[in-house]
Formats: sequence, structure tokens, C-alpha cells
Amino acid sequence: MDHSPAPRSDSNPADSSRLSAYLDDHLVAAASGVKLFSTAQGSWQGTRHEQTFASLTREISADRDELRQIISSLGYTPSKVKMVIAQIGAQLSRVNPLNLRRSDKGSGAQLELEALQSAVRGKECMWETLGALTEAGSTELDAEQLRRLTDRARKQQEQLAHVMRETAPERFLSGDH
Repeated sequence: MDHSPAPRSDSNPADSSRLSAYLDDHLVAAASGVKLFSTAQGSWQGTRHEQTFASLTREISADRDELRQIISSLGYTPSKVKMVIAQIGAQLSRVNPLNLRRSDKGSGAQLELEALQSAVRGKECMWETLGALTEAGSTELDAEQLRRLTDRARKQQEQLAHVMRETAPERFLSGDH
């Protein structure tokens, strides 16, 4: 099966209602993601990974802002209903059911790290999807911006995976580690 990108064509624009809904869904998730990373930053405060989470929180917030800019550049207006849902989701994210004790120890911290990696992977998939649409000539987005955002998402995942690998023994092995 040929997986090469479709040839550029102005006659094959993206379906604006489907693309707009897709980006709205990611914007809703991004609002929750910012809160999740902010909460995780608190969980890791005072640890050797505090600065990693502070940096990730800033980047995740900047990524959300770039997504808003992209949505606007496409001429889309975010759904008011979905933005209300985003606000509710962001507030619920403060509870952080994965890590109720807001600790860098125990299974809650492990689940939190796994959820954060999953969220960043979802965002990476979105940037890749937009890149594929741009390569196919279906959108007029900045291909270099999308590559940069994809690369940043990959680096964010690597940082989270590093923290997870480095701290897993502290969470799950008995004795001094």
C-alpha cells in the first residue's frame, strides 16, 4: 500500500467542519492538559525534577496558545459549548484523580506520568495530522511551525519518560534506591 502523501491540490481542501471539530476537541484537551501539567508541577515541587515540570508546564501552555492561533489562522471559531466543557474539564483536572496525594511517590505518581505521556502523544498526533494535511496542500499552515511543534512534543515525551524511568525504582522497589 502506498503511504506517500497525496499530491498538492487546491481543489482538495480540508473539510472545514470536520477539521474545525477535530481542532476544537484538541483545544478542549489542551485546556485540561495545561491544568494536569500544572498539578503535576506541584507534585514534583521540591524534587530534582521540579524544573523539568516547570518547563513542561510553560511549554504545554504555549502549545495550547499556538493551537488557538492555528485555529484562528484557519478562520475557525472554537465552539462555545466545547469551550465551556474545556473549562469544566480544566477544573476537574485540578482534582487529579490519578495522584490524589500529589506525591512523586507510589502508583499515583506512576499513573500521572503515564497519563501525561499519553496526553503529549495525542498532541503530537494532532501536529502530525496537520502536517500531513499541509503537505497534501489541504491547508495553508506553516509546515515548519508544525515540524517544530511535533519535535517539541517528542522532546516532552522523552523528558517525561526519563523522569518515569529514573524514579520508578523509588516508587516500586523496597529498600534504599
